[in-house]
Parts: sequence; structure tokens; C-alpha cells
Amino acid sequence: MKKKLLFVYNTKSGILNKYLDGIHKIVSPNTYSCSLCGLTHGRFSEKEAWKNYRENADFEFEFMYKNMFLQKYTNEVYNNLSFPVVLQKKENEAVVFLDSKELMSLRSIEELIEVLKK
Repeated sequence: MKKKLLFVYNTKSGILNKYLDGIHKIVSPNTYSCSLCGLTHGRFSEKEAWKNYRENADFEFEFMYKNMFLQKYTNEVYNNLSFPVVLQKKENEAVVFLDSKELMSLRSIEELIEVLKK
């Protein structure tokens, strides 16, 4: 059975938010609050290396925006999470696989892929 990973971005859903995030990445990338977005996406689209890995990996991937995650996962355990975060889904729970500090320490998509492979 494949591992199930849930990637929760530190952004909100919606067209306007995507537009504002894109502008923020261009104007002030060093202050952009989602290190996971910076790893997996360029200014306007998913990075090719990430897309290739994701499509061929031995994981099941799920991606959510922070606001959607907090609406769906209402358990108190998830209220104290720092975002972005990668969770591993097990049975009826999700446990931290990579926290926001670990994600922030990664410098490239290749580093993220290496961590996931381990």
C-alpha cells in the first residue's frame, strides 16, 4: 500500500489569493510566507522536476490550502500546526511528516525530493 502524504500550503484558496500570491512571489520573494510553495512552484506554475517526481513517486499525494485544511480537519490536534506542513495520513489521522521549520530549511526541490525518497 502506498504512503499517503498531505501537503498543506500556507496560503488561502481562491482566484484573488492566487493572483496576490503570484505578485508577492515576484515583488518580494524573500518575505513570501509559504516555503513549500517556493519549493514546488515557480512564479506561475508547478516546477517541472516536482511534477515529474510527483507523477512517478510511490506515494499518494493530496494538496490543500491552509483554510481548506482547517475547515476539514477540525480536531484540536491540528489547531497548533505551523504552516506549511506535510502530513502522512494513517488510518483516521494525519501525523507530521515535515514541519514548517524542516520545509524552510530545504533549499531546492531536489532536496525535498531526496527527503521524500528516504
